[in-house]
Amino acid sequence: MQEQSLHIDTKKREWQKVIDGCVDNKRKSQEKLYKHFFPTMERMIRRYTQDDDQVISILNDGFLRVFKKIHLYEHKGSFEGWIRRLVYHSLSDYFKRNAKDLKFLVFDDFKREKPVRADESLYYDDLIKLINKLPEKHMRVFQLYAIEGFLHREIGEQMSISENTSKWYLSEARKILQKSIAKNFGEQYTDAG
Repeated sequence: MQEQSLHIDTKKREWQKVIDGCVDNKRKSQEKLYKHFFPTMERMIRRYTQDDDQVISILNDGFLRVFKKIHLYEHKGSFEGWIRRLVYHSLSDYFKRNAKDLKFLVFDDFKREKPVRADESLYYDDLIKLINKLPEKHMRVFQLYAIEGFLHREIGEQMSISENTSKWYLSEARKILQKSIAKNFGEQYTDAG
């Protein structure tokens, strides 16, 4: 138990040095942070686009934001979560600027027999309003999975629920969002299941 605590303290100090190095604009620290978090952030972005040029552009913009704002990190909550938020904002801004490429994230990874097309005028802010109207647990699972890129196993651990329960909440959240979109934006809702 004491060894584990010592290991955690050592890791915290190591990351504190990396963060301090990034604040001081040290390239080695920036490179270490970038290499460590790149795979996780790439997985999150690839939920919305498979285009390699878009992925790299979004990642580079996201990490640039991280390095510009790292002095604002207050060491509250998860450092990875803080980075995820900044990279997600880059993702959101990219698709706002390039509305023709906008993929409607509610339906990503969702298998259905009949595709449901989201209204082209549905943007990030509209979607967030609909997500915020979900029941609390549905909303939390949806945000963690679809927006922050966590796996169902990780969500289960965070929320003290099973992996299958996390999947169920996500599925139900998507059904509710599909109906809300149909109601609010004139799409015809067809339940494929």
